[in-house]
Amino acid sequence: MRKLKNTELNRKSVSEFKKSKKTSAIVILDNIRSIHNVGSIFRTSDSFLIEKIIISGYTATPDNPKMEKTALGSSDSVDWEYSNDIIYTIEKLKKKGVKIISIEQADKSLKIEKFNPKNDSKYAFIFGNEVDGVDDDIINVSDQVVEIPQVGTKHSLNVSVAAGIVLWDFFLKTEI
Repeated sequence: MRKLKNTELNRKSVSEFKKSKKTSAIVILDNIRSIHNVGSIFRTSDSFLIEKIIISGYTATPDNPKMEKTALGSSDSVDWEYSNDIIYTIEKLKKKGVKIISIEQADKSLKIEKFNPKNDSKYAFIFGNEVDGVDDDIINVSDQVVEIPQVGTKHSLNVSVAAGIVLWDFFLKTEI
């Protein structure tokens, strides 16, 4: 066994990525403190052909060159937009039939292993602040809250790790 060389990985160019059929998912990042977490989520979103990322609150945007350290160019491939009013943006998505899923620990959350997305639906996954999580106002307008079960002492994952788990799980459960 040997490690593959970069030339053997069949990576898409940015233009090929832009033309590719996307996974039926949008990522929403609200009030993420760490620019490195945002860059990592862009990279993960690139890996799973996520349609776009919506940024809100004080979350850094790709306009900040410090993001490149972790994004590694993925902010060029993954479409993104900034929302000044995330509740309004969520309501617009809902009117278009997008299912709004907050990723959070909540009293009526659904464990991720029981989350069964439908192939004919589009989903928006919301990730919140590293300390405070997804804002209650956002949870209240969500269609569902999905939780990643944790059994250790911290009961908390880094937001970029949580995004990786959720997007991988969604990618496995749906068809492009």
